[in-house]
Formats: sequence, C-alpha cells, structure tokens
Amino acid sequence: MASETNNPSREDQSPSPPPQPPIAQTPGPRVTRLQEIYAQALARTLRANSYANFAACFPTPAKHVPASLENVWRQLNAKLEESAKAEFEEILVERDAIAQLNELDRLVGEARARREAEATAGGGDTDMDGGEKIPPHTLPPDELFRAHLTPQLEKTKAVLDGKIQITETENLELAQRVQAQRAEIERLLAGLETVVADVEGAAAAATEYGCENNLRKDAMQMDEEVKAVSEQ
Repeated sequence: MASETNNPSREDQSPSPPPQPPIAQTPGPRVTRLQEIYAQALARTLRANSYANFAACFPTPAKHVPASLENVWRQLNAKLEESAKAEFEEILVERDAIAQLNELDRLVGEARARREAEATAGGGDTDMDGGEKIPPHTLPPDELFRAHLTPQLEKTKAVLDGKIQITETENLELAQRVQAQRAEIERLLAGLETVVADVEGAAAAATEYGCENNLRKDAMQMDEEVKAVSEQ
C-alpha cells in the first residue's frame, strides 16, 4: 500500500510528447520532379551519343562491320543508362533524399495552409506601417529568396543608376564640345574662303597691271623711234 501511495501510477505521470509522424518513403512531388529532370538529362546525354557520332570515332569498323559496331553502340548506351540510373538511386538512398524532400513538401504544405488560414481569418500582427506581419518561416522559398535578394539588387541598381547618370552628363558635355568645335571649324572655313577670294582678286589685279605695263613700254618705245626718225 505504501509503495502504491508513494509511487504515482503511470496514468498520473505527464505523457511524453507524441512522436513525429513517419516520413513517407514514397516519392512526393519534389522527388518525382527530380527524377523526371534526371531522366530528361540522361536521355539528352544518350541522344548526344548517337550512332553517327560513335561511328565517326571508329571509321574502319563502321565501314567493314557496321552491324557489329552498331550492336556494340547499343550495348554501350544500354550499359551507360543502366549504370547512371543505378548510381542515381544509390545517391538518393545515401543522402536520404526521398525522406528529406518529402519532409520539405510537408513543411511547405503546412506553411501554405497556415498562411491561407491566417489570411482567411484576417488575423495576424501588424507592423509599423499597418501591414500584416507574416512570420518568415511561413513564407515559401521563392518569397524568402526575393526578400533576401531585393536589398542587394536595389543597392546595385542605385549604383548603376548613378553611373548611368554620370555617363549621360559626360555624353552631354562631349556633345556640346563637339558642336562648339564644329562651329569653330565652320567659322574658320568661312574666313578661309574670304582669304582665298582676296588672293584670287590680288592675282587678277596683278595680271591686269602686268598687261597695262607692257602696253606702256611698247608706247614709250614707239615714241623713241618716232623721235629718232624726225631728228634724222
């Protein structure tokens, strides 16, 4: 009786926390998608190892025993496909990938259900701006990724905007300098045309003066000859 009084029964003891539900080993959505992606990649790899490419590496057997070479090629591709699939399955088992990805599916599903329930109930805390504050662990991976990446992208965008603004200012100054140089060139060309016109006028005047000077010399010579005849 004393032992029964001093020792509480099992029913009076606090029960231990319930065990976590076992993680299903049946491939879930993410495991299925991973297997599909791997199968597609393997199929593309095998297609790249076509018989034409394989035969190009062995031209002599391809010419003399093409059937045998094609049989070797088929066996090689089959062995490669079998080995690749076996290694992939071994990696899934070693890394416990099926259980881990199924657990991720479960967590994401719970987070989405919790978020939808909070949105439906209209509850949740509000932040300083009056918006609803959502716990980070309830967000899906893509939103968490954007939340971490957005500040860095905004900072990079601000730096790039500053560089673009500086470049635009430099381009504007360069355009103004080019326009000023173009105006100066046009002014110099106009002055050069004036100088050329003056030189051409001077050359014409010099030519005319030279003709008149020759006529004067001829007239003076004729006067001297007339004077010499009259004196005789």
